Amino acid sequence: MQLRNWFKKSQSKQQAQRQLPMANVVRARYDAAQTTADNARHWAMADAMSADCAASADIRKKLRERARYEVANNSYAKGIVLTLANDCIGTGPRLQLLTKHDELNRQIEDAFAQWSKAVSLASKLRTMRMAKSTDGESFGVLNFNPNIDSPVALDLQLVEADRIASSSSVMLPTRNDVDGVILDSFGNPQFYSILRQHPGGLGNYGTWMSQCDEVPASSVIHWYRADRPEQHRGIPEITPALPLFAQLRRYTLAVIAAAETAADFAAVLYTDSPANGEAQPLDPMDIVNLEKRMATVLPDGWRLGQIDSQQPATTYAEFKHEILNEIARALNLPYNVAVGNSAGYNYASGRLDHQTYYKSIRVEQAHLAEIVLDQIFNAWIREAMLTPEFSMLRTVRPAGLLNFRGWFFDGTEHVDPAKEANAQAKRLTSHTTTLAAEYARQGKDWETELRQRAKETRLMQTLGLTVSESQPNQSSSSSSSNSQETNVHDDDTVANSTTA
Repeated sequence: MQLRNWFKKSQSKQQAQRQLPMANVVRARYDAAQTTADNARHWAMADAMSADCAASADIRKKLRERARYEVANNSYAKGIVLTLANDCIGTGPRLQLLTKHDELNRQIEDAFAQWSKAVSLASKLRTMRMAKSTDGESFGVLNFNPNIDSPVALDLQLVEADRIASSSSVMLPTRNDVDGVILDSFGNPQFYSILRQHPGGLGNYGTWMSQCDEVPASSVIHWYRADRPEQHRGIPEITPALPLFAQLRRYTLAVIAAAETAADFAAVLYTDSPANGEAQPLDPMDIVNLEKRMATVLPDGWRLGQIDSQQPATTYAEFKHEILNEIARALNLPYNVAVGNSAGYNYASGRLDHQTYYKSIRVEQAHLAEIVLDQIFNAWIREAMLTPEFSMLRTVRPAGLLNFRGWFFDGTEHVDPAKEANAQAKRLTSHTTTLAAEYARQGKDWETELRQRAKETRLMQTLGLTVSESQPNQSSSSSSSNSQETNVHDDDTVANSTTA
């Protein structure tokens, strides 16, 4: 009886389970995750290595060597790197303090500008930007230099990326040592291991790897672009374009070689007669020296012709255009800026391309201010406090000054100054902008410009001049040219990429 009851209960449970609705099993996949015979070779080099292991010391060394070689021997690569440095740094950043102490602000700004000129800060920043493109990272060490022509004896010493390396006993990145970048327990750089001699120098090759100094991270500036989380060393920014640069050079040299080969033959004797025909027999591949402006008689049955050069082909310019456009895309450059040529661009296209380019430049400048300039200014303030010329700074906290500082870079010129001036006047009239913002567009300090303007106004009043009388005289030719520039239409061709 008990067995019968148990059997009935089990049967009722099975029937109840059969009556429950079955859940639909969804099976999905990504096509890009499938490995087939067609794409196996394409994805063969894909790996799951960490950011630091993927950019190991050997890999970065090889990329640096190839990037430096290409920049040194390829005019396009050299021009692109120089353009990025000049547009990002320009004539150098300028400091502006916005504390409530106006006189102190002016003193610090003037002193920092004088120190920047004494240490050639703008030139060093341009070098750092070029190294960031070619080497992937740039390093600077803040140290004492008594030969600086400034009350603040602080100097920025540039160090090449090859000198930031671990000792010879460390071959692979470890948890706390990533090829010379020694991290603390929180993953922040604590020390930098800097070799005393360059690995490629003429020093003692047997001991250069063991002679290094550990410099605190507070005295080292490390500027690079981190493309992945937990990445502590940079790779060259032109890395994706290196194979394209090589292809462009090889193709150009091949075209030139083919054209030169065809041009090397001044003339060729050929015949339409069959072999052993009526044409006079001649020795094949025989060479005859020709004289200029001479008359000659050809052998019977032979004609004089030249080799038709098939290179460069009609698609030569188009191929170079596409390769250079692909190269420029990896560096956030429009094509006309990369090649320095706006032929074929109209006014609207040139302006549109430059807008996206200048936006990337502003992002780069903000990164420069955050990583490089703020650390330099912080070290400069701490050193200035120790000098008698700036003893008043001892009552000011350096962190407080950093909260009220700004950096100005060179502004960009507008292709139509008249239209830009009218737009600026409308923005100021409608209170949608400020004088500080408008002067910042031009890379100028609004307080300095207003003081200069007040000085000019007082001088005009002293001399009895009106505003119209003090304006510079313009010749009729210049006014006519300005009127032509003002009437530029969207379909007019831009002649120079730097004015777009």
